[in-house]
Amino acid sequence: MKTRRQYDEEFKKMAVELADAKGSIKNTADELGITPQILTRWRKEHSFAQTDNLSGRTGPSQEQQEILRLRKELKQAELERDIPKKGGRHLLQERRDIFQFIKAHQGEFPVETGPPVRMCKVLNVSRSGYYYWLAQRPTNRTRENKTIIELISGSLTASKGRYGSPKITQDLRAQGVNVSRPRVARLMKQANLKSIIQKKYVVTTTDSKHAYPVAENHLNRQFNPAKPGQAWVSDLTYIRTGEGWIYLTMIMDLYDRKVIGWALSKSMRAAETTIPAWQMAIKNRPIERNLIFHSDRGVQYACHAFTKLLKKHPLVLQSMSGKGNCWDNAVAESFFKTLKSELVYQQNFQSRAMAKQAVFEYIEIWYNRQRRHSSLGYLSPFDYYNGQLQHVA
Repeated sequence: MKTRRQYDEEFKKMAVELADAKGSIKNTADELGITPQILTRWRKEHSFAQTDNLSGRTGPSQEQQEILRLRKELKQAELERDIPKKGGRHLLQERRDIFQFIKAHQGEFPVETGPPVRMCKVLNVSRSGYYYWLAQRPTNRTRENKTIIELISGSLTASKGRYGSPKITQDLRAQGVNVSRPRVARLMKQANLKSIIQKKYVVTTTDSKHAYPVAENHLNRQFNPAKPGQAWVSDLTYIRTGEGWIYLTMIMDLYDRKVIGWALSKSMRAAETTIPAWQMAIKNRPIERNLIFHSDRGVQYACHAFTKLLKKHPLVLQSMSGKGNCWDNAVAESFFKTLKSELVYQQNFQSRAMAKQAVFEYIEIWYNRQRRHSSLGYLSPFDYYNGQLQHVA
């Protein structure tokens, strides 16, 4: 039976702030899986003022226009100077290669006489020859590659540069384009389309030097349960901001890899980390069957305040990793590696509030509802749980 999700005040507040940042209640509501009416009501309840700076814009002054004109002339001179630098190696190649260079770099040399005129002169080819080559009808394969490159670019943009060729291939197949991963990789290289370069993730140390009892490892690296609500994993990491560290605690259901509970805090106390994350998790996915709750041996999971919460649920069995063995909680570690690579290492958070908003959007919209997971047959947790798409072979 489908359980109606309950939203706490913090979730509502962050949802409204995200809608204000995006400038669209409807799009934000669709991404979060709620109705625009609900989000509008939350917005009224919290009395967030919506600003619109577009109406207050004014045109540049005469002095600013003159500065822009001089800058444009200087830019034109620099670009004309740079043509031989960028196209120098093409001087020794066939005319077809030179023409391809001219076409590919027209936007970089916007001089008044026209890009082809200036570049044809510098690269010592005729303008008529260039236009004749340009007018030639491309082959079916060339046209097809162009279309695929446009789709690849769209997928890369939609993922904010996070997808590489395997996931982009799945995106294209979902759109009905029968294409292989090597071809996608080749076309990405040809079009100079690159995913985010992932910085190496360093596993954080856990404060396991405490006197609290430690649970046995009941999960035993069984990361693929048959049903939802059979095995949850949890972990904690830190994020740097201009105002100091902020700590993220998350709880994930291994069945569909959905982050069902999470909390951001200024301290590492259980009252601000594991406890609010647990409370969110049981609201989003109530406990209906025997559940293994697995984590590392951190004090936030072993302390009396947290273990008392678990003991209130007779179906819950607490499990902990072996001492110093991060592989026992590999899925949770993998989530943080992905989060750091796709979000944290690409941002420079000036404040905790900025980090909180970014993490909210990443988890609730991108990771849970859109991101393709190889372990789920390249489906998102949302699609895998609801069975709306078939596994792609």
